[in-house]
Amino acid sequence: MRRYFLLLGSVLFLSNVTIAQTTPADTSYWKSGSQSTITFSQVSLTNWAAGGENSTAVNGFFNVFADYRKGRRKWHTSLDLGYGLLKQGEKRIRKSDDQINFVTRFGYQLNPTNEKLYLSTFLNLRTQFAEGYAVDDPDSLISKFLAPGYLTVGVGLEYAANEFVSFGYKPLAGKFTFVSADIVGDAGAYGVESGKTSRVELGSYFRFSYKQEAFKNVNVDTRFELFTGYETEAFGNIDVNWQNTIVMKINEHLSTNLFTQLLYDDDVKIDVDTNNDGVVDQSGPRVQFKSVFGIGLIYQFGDKIEK
Repeated sequence: MRRYFLLLGSVLFLSNVTIAQTTPADTSYWKSGSQSTITFSQVSLTNWAAGGENSTAVNGFFNVFADYRKGRRKWHTSLDLGYGLLKQGEKRIRKSDDQINFVTRFGYQLNPTNEKLYLSTFLNLRTQFAEGYAVDDPDSLISKFLAPGYLTVGVGLEYAANEFVSFGYKPLAGKFTFVSADIVGDAGAYGVESGKTSRVELGSYFRFSYKQEAFKNVNVDTRFELFTGYETEAFGNIDVNWQNTIVMKINEHLSTNLFTQLLYDDDVKIDVDTNNDGVVDQSGPRVQFKSVFGIGLIYQFGDKIEK
């Protein structure tokens, strides 16, 4: 239990870390800032005739970014961290959210008179902080730090329609999936074959991003990513990662936050008990969906992020 609170404390501690300022000569080329939120919820029942369970939940989210623009060059780097804990009834504490998402992109303007089209390279690393266990078996370890870990790199084009919307296509991209020996098991996991701890796929990658204050005090951040491998068996099977973050400010320090993520990976097999008899009778790729909603504290430092 202590380690879970240490992890959550680390995320919240980072929300108070200020970003070193650049020298006056470089100020015009850099923008940087951060935003953090923490939300709480609690249900307490005493002699409640309708039934139910006591529950307590806490979620923390932290984002930091740095943007550099000079001449025909631009460079964007961001880091998203999220972690949540849930205690329900007499059950042990479980994590309700856990994410690490690091992105860095470099672009070079192809035409000095066209500020929208860039030759672009990127790197994206996604993983989680803590160990995760199967819902139906609290002692069955199914994930931990860098197991799985997803590293995607690529080279291609980026079209910045305006300061809020951009499209990126990388015809030369690589997707690396990492696991550990105790996670992959005898049957394989996350698309990695049994006896191995990594998988490499060569393919193409598409990314759409939108970030704007869509309405007064309502900030919307959407990232939509597609990847397909060039291997004969994999070509046409599209991996999807769609993230949405909506922050609705109540005042300077309070906000309502909604985070959703939709995932589809043809290599990730999910066991399903369709008859609810405790026996797995189907296994295959399925749409995964997560949503985190809460009302809590918000803190922002520096410039507004640009995508």
